[in-house]
Amino acid sequence: MSAISRGRTRSAGLVSAVCALVVTGTGLTGCGADPDEGTNGVGKLAADTIQTKTRTAAESADAVRLSGTVVTSGTTYTLDMRLKDDGGTGSVTAKGSTFQLLRVGENLFLKADAAFWGHEDSGKGDDSDSDAAAAEKLGGLFVKVPTGDPSYKKFSGFTDKDVLLDGLLTLHGSLARDGHHKQSGIRTIRITGDKGDGGTLDVSLEGTPYPLRLVRAGGAGTLQLSDWGKDFTLEEPPKNETVDYGQQLPTS
Repeated sequence: MSAISRGRTRSAGLVSAVCALVVTGTGLTGCGADPDEGTNGVGKLAADTIQTKTRTAAESADAVRLSGTVVTSGTTYTLDMRLKDDGGTGSVTAKGSTFQLLRVGENLFLKADAAFWGHEDSGKGDDSDSDAAAAEKLGGLFVKVPTGDPSYKKFSGFTDKDVLLDGLLTLHGSLARDGHHKQSGIRTIRITGDKGDGGTLDVSLEGTPYPLRLVRAGGAGTLQLSDWGKDFTLEEPPKNETVDYGQQLPTS
């Protein structure tokens, strides 16, 4: 072997060693390796095709866990909800108050402390005193929300998988790919709307191309989506823990 050949061999070996060190130490793909090797292949597709595939995957899943923040009408809601086709359960925090939501079919239940149910005009008249007394009785129990009450429409959406996903999994503006990333150790391909101003979405490159992380446009919140297809028990609360208010609820 010539001196030149030996030099090339040593150089190639050194490059390989450096590449191995970089990949092992950082988890990044480099030195010409294919970032889509061993994936579901979605990372090679156009951004609009990726969005279509991930929406189809999400819509076909039986269940999902959704956690993070949603900003709507100036209010920030922190969610931790498990959802499936016939209802959902979990917690919501807004304006310093945390409450639990549970929907089974059409029946929606809300559980919160007495402070949540307290009327903002409490102590200013007979009606306020009545509402305050009602709030004490409702605190800590699952309150069945009448379908005609404004709270039903406001909160049932947080328990509706199809409504939430349809409203959330849409990027605005021109779509583009934004490289390979990782979410909770899972390789993803990221797509953006209007270079991120219209939101960003990380899509799994492992197994089914489920959406895993969404940054909503205009600073309207960030959500993690996990436990795709994992079933969970969904049943109405025991009767001794339930109040059927039967009319419009107190202001909350």
